[in-house]
Amino acid sequence: MAVTESKMAELGTPAPTFELPIANPGVDDLQGTLRALEDYDNAEAVVIVFMCNHCPYVKHIEDAMVDVANEYQDRGVQFIGICSNDAEKYPADGFERMTERAMEKSFPFPYLQDESQNVAREYGALCTPDIFVYDQDRDLVYRGRFDETRPNNGEAHGGDLKKALDELLDSGTIEMEQHPSMGCNIKWKPGKAPSAA
Repeated sequence: MAVTESKMAELGTPAPTFELPIANPGVDDLQGTLRALEDYDNAEAVVIVFMCNHCPYVKHIEDAMVDVANEYQDRGVQFIGICSNDAEKYPADGFERMTERAMEKSFPFPYLQDESQNVAREYGALCTPDIFVYDQDRDLVYRGRFDETRPNNGEAHGGDLKKALDELLDSGTIEMEQHPSMGCNIKWKPGKAPSAA
Protein backbone atom coordinates (compact mmCIF):
# COMPACT_ATOMS: atom_id res chain seq x y z
CA MET A 1 0.00 0.00 0.00
CA ALA A 2 1.43 3.35 -1.05
CA VAL A 3 -0.04 6.21 1.00
CA THR A 4 -0.74 9.15 -1.27
CA GLU A 5 -2.09 12.67 -0.71
CA SER A 6 -4.69 14.08 -3.05
CA LYS A 7 -3.79 16.81 -5.51
CA MET A 8 -5.36 20.14 -4.61
CA ALA A 9 -6.93 20.83 -7.98
CA GLU A 10 -7.68 24.45 -8.89
CA LEU A 11 -11.01 25.61 -7.53
CA GLY A 12 -13.49 26.78 -10.12
CA THR A 13 -12.58 24.19 -12.72
CA PRO A 14 -15.61 22.54 -14.35
CA ALA A 15 -16.52 18.92 -13.65
CA PRO A 16 -15.41 16.61 -16.46
CA THR A 17 -18.35 14.72 -17.92
CA PHE A 18 -18.55 10.93 -17.82
CA GLU A 19 -20.80 8.00 -18.52
CA LEU A 20 -19.90 4.82 -16.62
CA PRO A 21 -21.37 1.41 -15.74
CA ILE A 22 -23.24 1.33 -12.46
CA ALA A 23 -22.71 -1.57 -10.06
CA ASN A 24 -25.91 -0.88 -8.10
CA PRO A 25 -28.54 0.26 -10.64
CA GLY A 26 -31.39 -0.27 -8.18
CA VAL A 27 -30.16 2.68 -6.10
CA ASP A 28 -32.14 5.19 -8.18
CA ASP A 29 -35.09 5.46 -10.54
CA LEU A 30 -32.96 5.88 -13.66
CA GLN A 31 -33.07 3.29 -16.42
CA GLY A 32 -30.19 1.37 -17.98
CA THR A 33 -26.77 0.25 -16.86
CA LEU A 34 -24.89 3.51 -17.27
CA ARG A 35 -24.91 6.74 -15.31
CA ALA A 36 -23.69 10.10 -16.56
CA LEU A 37 -22.88 13.30 -14.69
CA GLU A 38 -25.73 14.93 -16.61
CA ASP A 39 -28.19 12.53 -14.99
CA TYR A 40 -27.84 14.66 -11.86
CA ASP A 41 -28.29 18.12 -13.39
CA ASN A 42 -31.02 18.95 -10.89
CA ALA A 43 -28.81 18.40 -7.83
CA GLU A 44 -27.84 21.43 -5.72
CA ALA A 45 -24.31 20.04 -5.59
CA VAL A 46 -22.48 16.88 -6.60
CA VAL A 47 -19.93 15.03 -4.48
CA ILE A 48 -17.63 12.75 -6.47
CA VAL A 49 -15.76 10.22 -4.33
CA PHE A 50 -13.02 8.14 -5.94
CA MET A 51 -13.06 5.01 -3.84
CA CYS A 52 -12.67 1.25 -3.99
CA ASN A 53 -13.46 -1.87 -2.02
CA HIS A 54 -10.14 -2.89 -0.54
CA CYS A 55 -8.41 0.33 0.58
CA PRO A 56 -8.24 0.60 4.40
CA TYR A 57 -8.63 4.38 4.16
CA VAL A 58 -11.94 3.95 2.31
CA LYS A 59 -13.07 1.23 4.70
CA HIS A 60 -12.29 3.60 7.57
CA ILE A 61 -14.74 6.26 6.33
CA GLU A 62 -17.24 4.02 4.51
CA ASP A 63 -19.98 3.80 7.16
CA ALA A 64 -19.72 7.48 8.05
CA MET A 65 -19.76 8.38 4.36
CA VAL A 66 -23.00 6.46 3.91
CA ASP A 67 -24.47 8.43 6.83
CA VAL A 68 -23.28 11.75 5.40
CA ALA A 69 -24.60 10.85 1.95
CA ASN A 70 -28.00 9.93 3.37
CA GLU A 71 -28.13 13.20 5.31
CA TYR A 72 -27.10 15.50 2.48
CA GLN A 73 -28.84 13.73 -0.38
CA ASP A 74 -32.04 14.65 1.49
CA ARG A 75 -30.87 18.27 1.08
CA GLY A 76 -30.35 17.97 -2.67
CA VAL A 77 -26.70 16.93 -2.79
CA GLN A 78 -25.92 13.99 -5.09
CA PHE A 79 -23.11 11.66 -4.06
CA ILE A 80 -21.40 9.50 -6.71
CA GLY A 81 -18.80 6.82 -5.95
CA ILE A 82 -16.29 5.91 -8.67
CA CYS A 83 -13.86 2.98 -8.57
CA SER A 84 -10.95 3.43 -10.98
CA ASN A 85 -8.60 0.73 -9.71
CA ASP A 86 -7.11 -1.88 -12.02
CA ALA A 87 -9.50 -4.77 -11.30
CA GLU A 88 -7.31 -7.26 -13.13
CA LYS A 89 -4.51 -6.84 -10.60
CA TYR A 90 -6.88 -6.08 -7.74
CA PRO A 91 -9.88 -8.39 -8.21
CA ALA A 92 -11.41 -7.21 -4.92
CA ASP A 93 -12.23 -4.03 -6.86
CA GLY A 94 -13.88 -5.85 -9.78
CA PHE A 95 -17.38 -4.99 -10.94
CA GLU A 96 -19.14 -7.93 -9.27
CA ARG A 97 -17.36 -7.20 -6.00
CA MET A 98 -18.43 -3.57 -6.31
CA THR A 99 -22.03 -4.74 -6.57
CA GLU A 100 -21.57 -6.92 -3.49
CA ARG A 101 -20.00 -4.05 -1.55
CA ALA A 102 -22.73 -1.59 -2.52
CA MET A 103 -25.40 -4.03 -1.32
CA GLU A 104 -23.51 -4.98 1.85
CA LYS A 105 -23.07 -1.35 2.88
CA SER A 106 -26.39 -0.10 1.46
CA PHE A 107 -24.71 2.61 -0.57
CA PRO A 108 -27.35 5.32 -1.11
CA PHE A 109 -25.45 6.62 -4.14
CA PRO A 110 -24.45 5.17 -7.53
CA TYR A 111 -21.21 3.19 -7.44
CA LEU A 112 -19.60 3.44 -10.88
CA GLN A 113 -16.69 1.62 -12.49
CA ASP A 114 -14.07 3.63 -14.38
CA GLU A 115 -12.43 0.66 -16.07
CA SER A 116 -10.46 2.80 -18.56
CA GLN A 117 -9.23 5.04 -15.69
CA ASN A 118 -9.80 8.02 -17.98
CA VAL A 119 -12.27 9.64 -15.57
CA ALA A 120 -9.79 9.49 -12.68
CA ARG A 121 -7.17 11.06 -14.90
CA GLU A 122 -9.53 13.84 -16.04
CA TYR A 123 -10.48 14.67 -12.46
CA GLY A 124 -6.88 14.50 -11.27
CA ALA A 125 -7.74 11.85 -8.70
CA LEU A 126 -4.70 10.21 -7.15
CA CYS A 127 -5.85 8.33 -4.06
CA THR A 128 -8.79 6.62 -2.41
CA PRO A 129 -10.71 8.29 -1.03
CA ASP A 130 -10.32 11.42 -3.18
CA ILE A 131 -13.27 13.78 -2.81
CA PHE A 132 -14.44 16.54 -5.18
CA VAL A 133 -17.46 18.80 -4.57
CA TYR A 134 -19.07 20.73 -7.43
CA ASP A 135 -21.64 23.49 -7.04
CA GLN A 136 -24.88 23.89 -8.97
CA ASP A 137 -22.94 25.15 -12.01
CA ARG A 138 -20.68 22.09 -11.65
CA ASP A 139 -17.62 24.15 -10.84
CA LEU A 140 -15.17 22.75 -8.28
CA VAL A 141 -15.68 24.30 -4.84
CA TYR A 142 -14.07 21.74 -2.54
CA ARG A 143 -11.47 19.03 -2.84
CA GLY A 144 -9.85 17.34 0.07
CA ARG A 145 -10.32 15.19 3.09
CA PHE A 146 -13.43 13.66 4.62
CA ASP A 147 -12.10 14.52 8.06
CA GLU A 148 -8.86 14.46 10.07
CA THR A 149 -9.14 10.83 11.23
CA ARG A 150 -7.19 7.94 9.77
CA PRO A 151 -7.35 4.15 10.12
CA ASN A 152 -6.61 3.24 13.75
CA ASN A 153 -6.57 6.93 14.61
CA GLY A 154 -10.03 8.15 15.50
CA GLU A 155 -13.57 7.42 14.37
CA ALA A 156 -14.55 8.86 11.00
CA HIS A 157 -17.25 11.54 11.13
CA GLY A 158 -16.96 13.51 7.90
CA GLY A 159 -16.56 16.84 9.66
CA ASP A 160 -14.61 18.56 6.88
CA LEU A 161 -16.94 17.45 4.11
CA LYS A 162 -20.05 18.27 6.15
CA LYS A 163 -18.75 21.75 6.95
CA ALA A 164 -17.99 22.34 3.28
CA LEU A 165 -21.46 21.21 2.23
CA ASP A 166 -23.12 23.30 4.97
CA GLU A 167 -21.27 26.41 3.82
CA LEU A 168 -22.13 25.72 0.19
CA LEU A 169 -25.81 25.09 0.84
CA ASP A 170 -26.14 28.04 3.24
CA SER A 171 -24.19 30.72 1.35
CA GLY A 172 -23.28 29.35 -2.07
CA THR A 173 -19.56 29.53 -1.32
CA ILE A 174 -17.01 27.63 0.77
CA GLU A 175 -14.64 29.74 2.87
CA MET A 176 -13.18 27.06 5.16
CA GLU A 177 -9.57 25.93 4.92
CA GLN A 178 -9.29 22.86 2.73
CA HIS A 179 -6.88 20.03 3.49
CA PRO A 180 -5.81 17.28 1.10
CA SER A 181 -7.23 13.81 1.41
CA MET A 182 -4.94 10.88 2.05
CA GLY A 183 -5.22 7.22 1.19
CA CYS A 184 -4.01 4.40 -1.00
CA ASN A 185 -2.82 5.40 -4.43
CA ILE A 186 -5.17 4.57 -7.29
CA LYS A 187 -4.04 1.25 -8.74
CA TRP A 188 -3.13 2.35 -12.24
CA LYS A 189 -2.85 0.07 -15.22
CA PRO A 190 0.53 0.05 -16.98
CA GLY A 191 1.09 3.38 -18.70
CA LYS A 192 -2.03 5.02 -17.22
CA ALA A 193 -0.60 6.71 -14.12
CA PRO A 194 -0.48 10.50 -14.39
CA SER A 195 2.91 12.09 -13.94
CA ALA A 196 1.95 13.40 -10.48
CA ALA A 197 1.03 9.91 -9.18
